[in-house]
Amino acid sequence: MGGTAKRQLLAVVCGAAMLCVASSVTARPVSSLGRIEPLNGVYQLAGPSDLSVVAELRVVEGQMVSRGDVLATLDTFKIRQAELQRAQVASKHARKVLAREQELNATDVISEARLDEAERDVQVLDAEVAAARANLARAQVSAPIGGRVLLIHSRGGERIGPAGLLELGDTSRMYVVAEVYETDIGLVEVGQRASISSPALPHSLSGKVERIGNVIGKSDVLDLDPIARMDSRVVEVFILLDDPEVVSSLTNLQVDVEIGE
Repeated sequence: MGGTAKRQLLAVVCGAAMLCVASSVTARPVSSLGRIEPLNGVYQLAGPSDLSVVAELRVVEGQMVSRGDVLATLDTFKIRQAELQRAQVASKHARKVLAREQELNATDVISEARLDEAERDVQVLDAEVAAARANLARAQVSAPIGGRVLLIHSRGGERIGPAGLLELGDTSRMYVVAEVYETDIGLVEVGQRASISSPALPHSLSGKVERIGNVIGKSDVLDLDPIARMDSRVVEVFILLDDPEVVSSLTNLQVDVEIGE
């Protein structure tokens, strides 16, 4: 066989071999560590920018809340409430004055200047009412989403610290955030099935890859293996669980993940 024919045959054989290898690599499952978290992660709710003390905490850990529910009132609430009432009274009086001035102006008893001044007073006091209402809202902490109260950091009489007031999560949909090694991420695709296990779970859970992260970073999940690399570079893969209720109270649980069984 000539040299050219041998090279062609060798290329065909090598090509077929590489195709077989690629197929077998693509077929193998990907194992990783992961953590449980609710839809869009955990919300750490804080008070206003100034230092605040909790006057009344209205929720307990594990409680389900709706968007807009008041979770706590702060020690400034009563003062802000009184400021709003005062501004509303002043605004109401200014409107009565304006109505009277408009009647007198219609009969040319008062000048346009007095009417303009009355109208300006109403506008200024309306703005003060709006400001007072905004300050009153800042004296309360409301839920930005519907979900479950996961952890409370500050209770009645305590100052809200760096950790915030409480942690909230939408547990109606629960995810596993799998940390897949950068060398394996090419084997993961959206739509793949995954199996999740942990000694803390009553049984293995199933889910589907919904999203693959766009950033390669260091692992956040602690591997208990003493010889495991602590500086591993990973990509986060978000797996939607089929049964969220089983893990609705297990946010941040470390789990073992196998993708593409």
